[in-house]
This record gives sequence, structure tokens and C-alpha cells, in this order.
Amino acid sequence: MHHTMTIAGLQRDLPLCRVTDDLYIGAFVIFGDAQLTVAAAGALLEKAPEYDYLITAEAKGIPLAHEMARQRGDSTYFIARKNTKLYMSSVFESSVRSITTDKQQTLYLDGKDAELMRGKRILIVDDVISTGESLHALEVLVEKAGGIICGKMAILAEGDAQTRADLIYLEKLPLFNADGTVKA
Repeated sequence: MHHTMTIAGLQRDLPLCRVTDDLYIGAFVIFGDAQLTVAAAGALLEKAPEYDYLITAEAKGIPLAHEMARQRGDSTYFIARKNTKLYMSSVFESSVRSITTDKQQTLYLDGKDAELMRGKRILIVDDVISTGESLHALEVLVEKAGGIICGKMAILAEGDAQTRADLIYLEKLPLFNADGTVKA
């Protein structure tokens, strides 16, 4: 089963994946889809508020943030990592439970990145926002760093995220029943 949709002017078939017996989601994977990454980044930049830096969570938001930064001419963007690295110092952390990984995770921000964020307008970007848990973890990191959240963007909004007034997104991604029909 799959769900066909148009995203940033490009048609894609998203396989439906089981979350529970009565809940399936459309799997949106931007990795390896250069054409979609470029198109979605451009479309989001057209809607983006003024910002100083972008931040995303590792891993699926990375190609999007990179392409948005490239198209805008930004020299730096930030990635909240899933693990600390040896080169990181004065690390900030925030916990999250993502619908796609179905387990508790922690996101980490390098203290050097936090210094650059202090007092700056930070735009949070991601591929899909569903429950908002990853988004919340990023918000916590930006606030701990002293950054000013100027916007929250995603390519797709799924489920309750579609009704949030604080999100900017390109398309709605429905939730699905086990038979592939859209949930009411």
C-alpha cells in the first residue's frame, strides 16, 4: 500500500507503514531524493521568516537544512545530534520520543553552536512534524542556548500537527487505517 501525493510540485508515492494495528503512516524519506530536497527547500524558503541560523535534528532533516542553507547562501546551520561526539564540548541535551523510532532518544547540541545561537533568530526545520516531540526537543535546545525561535517549518505536517498555528509546512500528510484508507 502507498499514498500518492504532490510535494513542492513533485509527485511521490509514500509507502504505508504500520505504527499500531489501527494506525499507519505514510513513510516520507527525503534521503537520496535530490530533486525533492531541492524543490522542498526552495518552497520552504519562500515561506520562511527572517532568520539568522537554521537548526534541525539528526538525521532526516539534514539534507533539507543543508539545501536551504545552500540556496540562501548561509555559511552555517546547526544539527542536534543523536549522540555526543568527541569534538563536542559544553553539551546541551533534550529528550524526545519520536513516532518513527518508537523509543526515547536524546538530542545533543554542541556548546560552540549554542554560543553562536545566543540572541539570534533560529528557524527550526524538519522533514515531517507529527506528534511534535522532536520539534519540542529542538525548541528546548534553542531556548537553553539563548536563541530566539523565529519559526518552525516542515515539508509535511501529519496528524494533529496540521492544526497547529505555529507551524509552517508545505503539505498535509494524512494518517491511515490498516486498510490504507485515510483516517477521519
